[in-house]
Amino acid sequence: MKNSKDITLEKILSCVDHTLLLQTSTWEEIKEILDDAIKYKCASACIPASFVKRAKEYVGNNLQICTVIGFPNGYSTSCVKVFETKDAIASGADEIDMVINIGDLKDKRYDEILNEIKLIKEACNGKILKVIIETCLLTDEEKIKMCQIVSEAKADYIKTSTGFSKAGATKEDVKLFSENIAPEVKIKAAGGISSLDDAIDYINLGCSRLGTSRIVKIVKASEQNGSSNSESTY
Repeated sequence: MKNSKDITLEKILSCVDHTLLLQTSTWEEIKEILDDAIKYKCASACIPASFVKRAKEYVGNNLQICTVIGFPNGYSTSCVKVFETKDAIASGADEIDMVINIGDLKDKRYDEILNEIKLIKEACNGKILKVIIETCLLTDEEKIKMCQIVSEAKADYIKTSTGFSKAGATKEDVKLFSENIAPEVKIKAAGGISSLDDAIDYINLGCSRLGTSRIVKIVKASEQNGSSNSESTY
């Protein structure tokens, strides 16, 4: 495990999917997210699908654009999710975060979930796919089963949460993921990551991505107070 003193602020920011998914989001607010994600060299900006085309035209090759599919409830049909994915990729999305059908998981319809993820992975056409399983609604047994399904489907990431349900990421769930996913599957924690200490803890536990808007806000506030720079060691 890395010591927190070995993790630079630059490293933390490079793991951040800088996120704005509120229903009330405006283009001006999205542009601010994009500008900040570029400035602080975040992994991506995660935004609603309706903004993807404008966002990609705005940032060009300076930033990866991530969007969400079947969000936030996950109970759209597979056909709809595949269409959403193809449309997002055609509009310029570089990364897709999809929500599973949680009811299917509760009903143990594992083949349906596996097939849906495979279909969306194919629709991604080589772009990154992250699978949101909404851990706060699941038992540990269901979380472990989803680790197995996501691994079998060869998705790029398993992701904890949408941030729109009753709770977000927990360190216990990330630890559970790390013990049950295939070696090539990465982990994204999202929802409730509210401090640099949180970010460091999640990175230490094995997360390659952090879905959050708060980390960049913290860094901006610190810079305004003259107490931080992105090259410093935390």
